[in-house]
Formats: sequence, structure tokens, C-alpha cells
Amino acid sequence: MQPKYKPPLLYALLPSLLLFSGCVPTSTTNPESGTVQERHDKAPDPEALTTQPIIINDQPGQIVELYQSSVPLSPQEQNQQRLHSIDSLLQAGDGASAKQTADTINPAELSPEQRVLLRLLYAQIQLSFGEAEQAIENLAQIQPQQLNLENRIKYLQSQAFAYSLTGNLLEGAQSRIELHSLITSPAELERNQAAILEALRLLPDTDLQTNQTDTLAGWMSLANILKYINQPDFNTQINQWRATFPAHPANLSFLDHPQDTQENMPGQPEIIALLLPESGTFAQAGKAIRAGFTAAYNHTSGHSKPVIRFYDSEQSAPATLYNQATSEGAQLIIGPLAKEQIQNLADTVSFNIPVLALNHIPGLQKNQLYQFSLSPLDDTEQIIQKAREDGHRKALLLIPDNSPGKRTASYLKEDWQNLDGILLETQTYNPKETDFSLPIQKLLNLDESEQRYDKILTLIPGIKYTPRRRQDADAILLSAYSAEARAINPQLQFYQAGDLPVYAMPTVYSGQVNAALDADLNKIIFCDIPWLFNKTYQGELGMDALKETWTQFPSSYFRLIAMGIDSYNLITHLDNLEADSYSGATGNLSLTTDQRIKRKLTCAKFIDGQPENTSPAPDKEQPDNHAIQ
Repeated sequence: MQPKYKPPLLYALLPSLLLFSGCVPTSTTNPESGTVQERHDKAPDPEALTTQPIIINDQPGQIVELYQSSVPLSPQEQNQQRLHSIDSLLQAGDGASAKQTADTINPAELSPEQRVLLRLLYAQIQLSFGEAEQAIENLAQIQPQQLNLENRIKYLQSQAFAYSLTGNLLEGAQSRIELHSLITSPAELERNQAAILEALRLLPDTDLQTNQTDTLAGWMSLANILKYINQPDFNTQINQWRATFPAHPANLSFLDHPQDTQENMPGQPEIIALLLPESGTFAQAGKAIRAGFTAAYNHTSGHSKPVIRFYDSEQSAPATLYNQATSEGAQLIIGPLAKEQIQNLADTVSFNIPVLALNHIPGLQKNQLYQFSLSPLDDTEQIIQKAREDGHRKALLLIPDNSPGKRTASYLKEDWQNLDGILLETQTYNPKETDFSLPIQKLLNLDESEQRYDKILTLIPGIKYTPRRRQDADAILLSAYSAEARAINPQLQFYQAGDLPVYAMPTVYSGQVNAALDADLNKIIFCDIPWLFNKTYQGELGMDALKETWTQFPSSYFRLIAMGIDSYNLITHLDNLEADSYSGATGNLSLTTDQRIKRKLTCAKFIDGQPENTSPAPDKEQPDNHAIQ
């Protein structure tokens, strides 16, 4: 079965719908309301995403006041207050709290009008979680004529948004056409008209051919004409259209401003396919990347944003998805994520459009294939460079005894030796343990010191033993996760290695400041993505701006959210990335000769339990999140 594509938030031009992140939580269905019930599993299973603040500081009192009236409210009045509160929470972008409030309402206690409104609110809640199909089911049970004008507008907005998410372009356009007759704001009319024409423009020409003269036919005919705006007979066709549809509600004043008719900025594709896993081993990683990607997409301004179509990379072979995406008009493909899928795609397809793969396979090189990943190649190269710049040459290496640890060790050794460093000794540790004293003693040659003492003791009984670590090393290279490092670092100090600087892989930092817990990491130096450091990434989608997104994920997914931000913002930079680097959330990005996107990281040192930036300020301007129009 062919997977459905899901056009993105392009058509959701209304303020309330722009708040939706489009990321789907782990869920079940409430049989009473037909709505999604979130399941709060243990990490690393991330829940639904929101990208806006729940309630700003001056708002909570307004909501609390609803339940503190001096006059007792009837159950129906209380429910009306709750319905109003749900709507306010949705407008603030807090779908999770809106759902919690909605679930407290017993539909049997509602009036018929209130029950219809609750169903509409549930549909909006479902859309905030990207549950478009369930939202469509809820909306189908509503009679729009039962709604007042304000709620009928919300109904049509929600319906259009849901159809666009499920790829039903014509149905979405029809909802917006009906909406066009209800709204009066000139700005909203302009945005709604742009959405109608954009949806219809993406339909095949054959679907736009009609002999009718009704309003829908007029929109379809106009969309078809606009596809050929640069043709010599364009003005003639427009005049014929005006004659055929003299009373049509479309406003053609935008044709008087040629700059407004440019379809897209140079170098920007009109349709982008995003291939991410929605099931399987990497489903949660896919959700994190999509969360960052969607946040960056929503944040950009302009009327000519590209159309994003989502494909589940687990549902079909990579070549099948590639061919489907290109046949549906994709001019750039982002993904897939799994290495085996990237290799399979490279082996079976001749790329006729650019592909930005979201992983890296060493040695793989193909025309129009770019590889972007959080590669340990960048991590090891830059921590080694930092240690050598600090004047260290003779190092000890401590790594976990597992496959990732051994792979990281090989990168560290190679980079260290490439910079004329001397690796004195390597020791492995069991990451499942908490006592690392034995490998540390071996690393520091304390075990040999004790053996020497035993020999001396046989010659000179009663001599006092003072362990003495090796003196030839001037740095320690460490690969460890934060929990392991919190035990390793104090043990290094206990065994007289407190004066040896420790240079660690970025896994040493959880990604979230915790001064009390990370006090045991003091003095450790590491290099990581700028997005994780306070005031280092100057883009508008920093951690503070996306707090409501990353708090829904375990910390191990934070870097993938930043990768999603960059994967969208890189769209207009790929052609020039080799000559002009880009300051992104995951680092200062440049292109290598083999089409790998390389990341220059930010280095930091733990001081008082917090990572302090030790890298010089970037000499390039920070990213402009409005660059994609």
C-alpha cells in the first residue's frame, strides 16, 4: 500500500492553527469522546509536542478567576466556563492542557449547542497533535449550521487544515472557498485566497479543467492560469477569466505588483518531501527531528513557503518512496534517517533532484546526495583539536567496553595522532557498573605502583605504601554518558588525577543544566552543539523559545530537535554551503568535498555544575530565520 503524504502547515494560515506542531503523541482512543488519550510512558518515549508557551505570567489569574466566582455556578455554567478555558488554551498553543480540561467535561451534562462546541474543540485539540484523520471524523459529525458565525469560521479553518494534513488538496480548497464568504478582514481574505490558489495549483492540470462557471470552477481556472504567469498570452487569459467569472470573489489586485507574483525565492524548491520513520526503532528520533523541522517551518514568514509532504520511511522501500515523491512534484528530498535506507537509496536510484540524507555513511559519495548527521567524526575531531590547542600532547584514553565506545576510540586515536599527539594508554570500563576504580587504577598505572610496593615490602618490611600515579600524561580523553562521568570524575580525583584536564565527548552533557547533579563534572571540557548553550545560538528558535517542545522529549533527543531546525534552514543554503558556511543550531555548518555537512561545535567547561562556553564568539552572522520566504 502506498503511504499517504501529508502536506504541512502551509494551508494553516490562521493564528490558532499555526500553533500546531503536527507531531503525534503516543495515544489511544477515548471511546466516550472519540478523542486521543495520551499515554505517558517512561523515557525515551516522547509525548505530543507544542511549540508555544502554555500560559504567560499575567494570564493564570484570569483562568483561575473562572472557578472563584462568589456566586455559585450551575453545572451548565461551569461547563461553559470550561469550554471557554479550552478555547483560550488552544489559542495559547497548549493542546495538552486543553485536552486535560476537555476530558473533565461530561457530555451528558451539556446542552445540544455545548456538545457541538465540545466536539469542535476536540477536533482542534486533535489537530494540535497532528491527528488529522480523527479530527476529520469529529468534524464530520458536526452540522455547521448549528454553529454561530465565529465557531463556523473555526470549523472551516479546522476542516481545511485537517484536509491539507491528509493530502486532500481539493477538499481543503473547498473548505477555504466556503470560508472566504464568511471572513471580512482584508488581511485574512488575502491569506485565505493565497491558500486556496496554492492548494489548487498543486493539483494536476487535468483536475483543473472544467466547463462549469460556479465559484469553485472560477478558482480552479484561475489557479491553472497562474501556473503559466510568464507566458506571453497570460494577460489575455486573465482578461478572458474576468469575462467568464465577472462576479467571482477572487481579488486580482496582486497582479498589479509583479514582485508579489514570484513563486519562490531563487534556490528554494516549491515542494519538499520529508522521509522520516513513524514506526519502528527510530520512530522517536524521527518525531524529534520533525518537531524541530516543523518549528522552523512555522517560524518562517512570507507567502511562498514550500509545500512539505511527509512520508513514513518505514512503510515502503526507499526507492519506492523516492519515486513517489518525485512523481508528486518534490524538488528536494530530506531523509531518510537509517543508514541502511540511505545506502539502499544510493544503490538503486539515480538522483535527479537533491537528497539531504539525515545520517552519514563513510565513503558513500554520489551526485546530488548530501549527508547531514550528528556524526562523531565532528565530535572527536574538535575535542582533540581543543586539547591540542590547550597545549596537551600525551594523553590517556578511557572508553566504554562496547561497540560504540570502540568506534569512538578509533576516531579519537586517529585524530590525536594526526595532530602529532601521543596516546600513552587506553583502558575500557563496564558502563553498567558504578565503581570504575579498577580501570582508572590501570589507566594511571596505580596497579603497577602497588605491585612495585609489594616487591619492596618483601625487601624492607613495614615500609609505608603511598600510591603514585604515572607522571608522563598531561590529559585524559573520556567517552562517557553523563551518569557514568559523574562517577568517573570524582574517582579520577580520588586517585590523584585531579590535576589532569579531562576532555570528553558531548555525551558527557545531558543537554539540560542541572548544577546540583553536574557538580561532579566540574572541570571537564567538551564540545557540543550551540543550541544547548545559553546565549550561544543566536537564532530565534533557541531552547528558550522551544521549551514547550523539548520538555516533551527525553534529553537524549534534544540534539535531534536542533538537527530538525537546521535540516529545514539548510534548504536555501545547500548550493553555497561549500563556499559560505551557515551558523546553525547544530554548529557552524560547511560542506566537505564528499558532500558531507560538517559541524563546527561550541566548546565548554563545567564550572559550578554548569557548562560555560569557552569558544570564541562566531565571526559570522547568526542565521536569519526569515530567510526562506
